Formats: sequence, C-alpha cells, structure tokens
Amino acid sequence: MNATRTMDVRELINDRPFGGFQKLVVFFCFVIIALDGFDVAVMGLIAPQLREDWGVTPQALGPVLSAALVGLAVGALVAGPLADRYGRKIVLVSSVLFFGFWTLVTAFSTDVTQLVVFRFLTGLGLGAAMPNAATLTAEFAPERKRAFLVTVAFCGFSFGAAGGGFLSAWMIPNLGWQSVLIMGGVLPLLVAPLLIWRMPESLSFLVSRRAPRESIRRIVERIAPGAADSRTDFTMPSAPQQQGGARLVLSSHYRFGTLMLWVGYFTALFLVYLFSSWLPTLVKSGGYSVADAAIVTSMFQVGALCVGWTMDRFRPHGVLLVTMLVAALAIGAIGQATDNLLLLGAIACAVGFCLNGGSVGMNAMATCFYPTEARATGVCWMSGIGRFGAILSAFAGGQMIAMGLPLGQVFALLAIPAVLSGLALAAKGLDRRSMPQLQTA
Repeated sequence: MNATRTMDVRELINDRPFGGFQKLVVFFCFVIIALDGFDVAVMGLIAPQLREDWGVTPQALGPVLSAALVGLAVGALVAGPLADRYGRKIVLVSSVLFFGFWTLVTAFSTDVTQLVVFRFLTGLGLGAAMPNAATLTAEFAPERKRAFLVTVAFCGFSFGAAGGGFLSAWMIPNLGWQSVLIMGGVLPLLVAPLLIWRMPESLSFLVSRRAPRESIRRIVERIAPGAADSRTDFTMPSAPQQQGGARLVLSSHYRFGTLMLWVGYFTALFLVYLFSSWLPTLVKSGGYSVADAAIVTSMFQVGALCVGWTMDRFRPHGVLLVTMLVAALAIGAIGQATDNLLLLGAIACAVGFCLNGGSVGMNAMATCFYPTEARATGVCWMSGIGRFGAILSAFAGGQMIAMGLPLGQVFALLAIPAVLSGLALAAKGLDRRSMPQLQTA
C-alpha cells in the first residue's frame, strides 16, 4: 500500500528550473498588462482628434482624462480583497472582460458626460487587472527570480501604450478616433476566452484555501510532470492566518511596512505621471520647440528591467533607496541643464529609468512582503493609493506652471518626493517585521 506523502509547492517552484508552463503564465500576465497599458493611454491618443470633431475645450476634456484614473484607484482598492477571497484568475478574467466591454461602449459615446461615465467604469476594470497580474506572476515565480519576472510582466504596460501610439497614428486619420476605442475593446474580449481556457489559478492560493487535491495536482503536473500522484498532500511555508486579507495588511505586523509602501508608491506615481503629462510643457516653457520637448519626453519613457534583476541579487530596500535617490539627483539636474538639449535628454532618460524602474520594483517588493492570504490585497491597495498620487500630479503640474517659477526651482522641488519615496522604503527595510516575509509563499 502506498503511503500518503506531502509536497511543499513553494519548494517545488523554487527548486526546479523556470519551466515553459510558468513562462506561459508570465506571458499571459504580460498580455493583460499590455492591454491595460493600451487602454490607459487610449484617451490621450484620441484627445486631439476628439477636440477637433466635437469642438470641446481642453478644460472640458480634463474630467474625461482623469475619470479613468479615479476608476483605476477604486478598482484596485476593491479588487484586492476579492482576489484574496475568490482567487486571482476569476478577478483577472472578470477585469479584462469588464474594461474591454466598457472601452467598446465608449466608442459609441455621443457627448462628454457619457465619456466621463464610461471611462470611470473602464478604469474599475483596469485598476483590478495590473496588480493582480503582478500577484499571479509572483506566485508562479521562483523566489530567486521573483522581482525580475514581475518587472518583465510590467514591461507589457509600455509595450501596450507604445503599440497603441503607433497604431493610432494610422487608424485615427484613416478610420476615425472611434476605431482605436473599438480595437481597445475588442482585443480584451478576444483574449478573455484564452485566459479562461489556459491560464491557471495561483497554486499558492489553491493550497492556502485548501482546494480539492485534484485541482492542485493538475497544476503541479504542468509544472513538474510525474512529481505528484493522487495520494499527494500539498502544503506551503506560511504561518496560519486567522484574519482576512484586509485585516492582515493593516495588522500590527504589517502596518508599518504597508504605510511605507503606500508613501513610496504614492510619491513615485506622482512623479511618473507628472513628468509624463507635464514634462513637454515644462521643457517648452524653457524656450525649446514642441519637437524638442517631445524628444526629451520620449527619453523619459525608457524603463528599467535591471532594477528587478538587481533586487533579486542584493537587498531590495537598498536597491530601491539608491534608485530613488539617483532619481532625485537627476530631477534636480534637469533644472540645471536647460541650456543643452542633448544633456537634457540624457538626464530625462536617467529620470525615467529610475522612476519607472523604481515604481515597478515596488510592485515586486509588495508581492514579496505579504503572505499568500493577503498578497492580492496588499499589492492592489498599494496600487490604488498610488493612483491618487497620479491624480494629484495633474493639479500640481498645472499649479507649478501657473506660478511661473524658474525651471531650476521647479525641478528642485520635484526632487523632494523622490527623496521621500526612497526614505520610506529604507525605513521599511530597517523595520525587522518587514524582513521575514520577503521569502513567503
């Protein structure tokens, strides 16, 4: 008679080479985040043509552009606890269907009010998708590669946003601005059935929720064929938790680290969105042409896979502290390089490298910090709080321009949030309670 044996699923993932099935999971998450990136950028892409066709002012379009950001924040805050209770897959598939449907509906809007409502509803789905994709990636990644693979999945955002830009440049003049929204809605609706069919539920989530043994074994079989049989029991190294995800994230053990992640991500996204939205205007106000401003802004968009790679090899809190301090120095240097366009572009590249790499690195850090039972809540809530920083950046950028401050002074002030972000992450790293969970299931 064969004895029942126990398999640690986290140990299974950590000890084996990163296989084809896990690469497929990362690819699915990359695709979800790419669709997210395209949809987040879509209104900015069609806004000029929309203004011309409808004769609306930039002020009237402001609520349209910000509605999705508000939806993103709300969607992230709501989706985390749902994913920790019902599973990552169902929330991810639902979010893709949700933002695909409302993007498609947006194409048939007839006035600005409808645009605002539909973009808010779209944002709810978008806000749920990205942090849960990061969570699923982390839970299929070996710990030695976790931060890097989360950053790989996040590269989908830039891919989707950039791809949308190239496609819209041809589609809008030839097919109208509605065609971009139609494509942005149809693509998620086509991808969703594939996700239902082939994307697995998180193995860690299933074990933590004591799912039927056969459901877990089928996924283990795809990771390591023949490693388990019908008699195998599955476990993972996680302390028993009696609290739900939301309570756990705010419990005494996690509270300080949670607050520091919120401060770090809020200030990072504040800067990322402020520079993305206002850098062309700020550069142009320094005496450069629109073309020059566009070149400098494109340099800012360069990402940083190496931040995730470095976090897997050195102390992640130290890596992010250095990244954000370098960002602060580079931001301050922009104000001192206004006389040299080439140098300005190089510094903007450094700022984008650090800010984009740092913000994605914080997502990787959050997936490592929280246990399985609260991981989706922790990552989603950090994302939701960060979106409020993005919303605030729209008002802050306009206010700074209205004040007419010299560029050197503007960028010196903008270096302060980068320093605050780095210090918050350093403080989290010094808190002993933040360290053991960096290697949880």
